[in-house]
Amino acid sequence: MHPETSGVQERVPSRWHRPAFLLVSTVILGLAAGLSSGLLALLLEAVESLFLDFNESPLLPGPFDTPWIRRALSVLIGGCIAAVIWWLLRNRTAKVPTVGKAVKGESMPVWQTIVHVCTQIFFVGTGGSIGREVAPREAGAMLAGVWLRISRYARVSTEDRQLLVAAAAGAGFAGIYLSPLTGALFCLEILLKRINATTVAVSFSMSVIAATLGGLIRGTDPYYAVGTEGFTPRLLAFAVVAAPITGIIGGLFAKATSWAERRKSTTIHILWQLPLIAGATGLVAIWAPQVMGNGRALAQVSMDSPITPAILFLLAFGLAKAVLTILTIRAGASGGTLTPSIAVGASVGAALGALWSLMLPGIPIWQCAIVGAVAMLSASQQAPLMALMMLMEISHLPITALGPLGLATCLGVVASRLVLASPLTGDSQRTPAPFLSKSNDSLR
Repeated sequence: MHPETSGVQERVPSRWHRPAFLLVSTVILGLAAGLSSGLLALLLEAVESLFLDFNESPLLPGPFDTPWIRRALSVLIGGCIAAVIWWLLRNRTAKVPTVGKAVKGESMPVWQTIVHVCTQIFFVGTGGSIGREVAPREAGAMLAGVWLRISRYARVSTEDRQLLVAAAAGAGFAGIYLSPLTGALFCLEILLKRINATTVAVSFSMSVIAATLGGLIRGTDPYYAVGTEGFTPRLLAFAVVAAPITGIIGGLFAKATSWAERRKSTTIHILWQLPLIAGATGLVAIWAPQVMGNGRALAQVSMDSPITPAILFLLAFGLAKAVLTILTIRAGASGGTLTPSIAVGASVGAALGALWSLMLPGIPIWQCAIVGAVAMLSASQQAPLMALMMLMEISHLPITALGPLGLATCLGVVASRLVLASPLTGDSQRTPAPFLSKSNDSLR
């Protein structure tokens, strides 16, 4: 019998089907991502309290009051435990894909992703030199995959699947740093690389919900405490000189971390390589606890430093942080490079600011550190809008900061192209590409 005369009609979704589904999905995934990010923040606090007897805050960003032997043992023990867990995950269970691969359609296994995410937070909490921002993004992407499997009857298009997974990953980011614009721009600028009314509405709304819930769980204090001095045109002159220098360093850091990611230990070698690098981190932390964790301590110390010759020691701390982060990734650790980039950039910016003040005093060191941080972050991630908004949001900066920081962002990205001879790969380091588009093409 001909299909048209069989008496069975195919169910055609109404014109309200897609917007209604995206609206419901945005609310549900925003709440889920915000809750998971808040819980991960509490997990970090618990690990820091247990292993290092401190809870990080803008006033105490690192374990400076913790005995040196406890700092050294903490990161060593954390490295040993994390190495065993990651070796088991990568060789005895279903592998956890990156967020970028999840956006393109790969499934994120639930319990493996949960263990993988919690291990990242655990390792950072014990003092491992790696960023923690990948963990909430992976949790958000995993939750989006679960939601899409539950709602498979809704006939979700490939385009909308990609949008929801990317937006949930960005919302996880927003939920842990309380930065909705940054989360939305991570979705649009790095993952989707396209922008239209739907992608903006879904990604930004989801990030706002996640950031609001994350703030209710862990508080709304700024991630970095900065001064109250106003931003003046004098900072523009400093940015013209300092941002290109920091941008070149950011490009070198991006190439080095990309190299380390491609050669990351996944076999049995992780069982000795990661504890070895963790032990080296603990050894350095005996004299410089600023190198521990995701970089918040080093960045905050750089922003708080007075104008003295001793500030030049920050360059040594920044170099140590960069090297330890690269080696930690190479040894097999999973995690991000955003906050380590901020830390290294802030130390370089503060040191350059100290030298600048010898000739032209008047610019607060914390502003010089912020210029270095945003220039290096934009250069290392090749995501200028996200870098700019991240520093604005997590530091609670005034709107007057947009001028000098926007200039530093642009100069940092341009300068980084001098050293980026080959395209960057990986989840958090991607080649820049135009993302202003009205098309509905799938991910390139």
